[in-house]
Amino acid sequence: MKTNAPATRKERNQTVKVEIKGNDLVITMPMGTPTRSASGKTLVVASSRGNVTTNCMIDGKPVTVGLNAYIKA
Repeated sequence: MKTNAPATRKERNQTVKVEIKGNDLVITMPMGTPTRSASGKTLVVASSRGNVTTNCMIDGKPVTVGLNAYIKA
């Protein structure tokens, strides 16, 4: 059973919005200024800074999302 409850979490000035639309998990997050990763190999443009437990539910269990969007340095 799916619940289509949008969920947001603000962490370190990043807002992650997660929704279930039909059979799609839709994740929306603002992009920031590219910042060098810890390894220096990539430039991070968006990150949840770890796993985010959302209010979206599948079979009565919350969906957890970890997001990193980057470009090569």
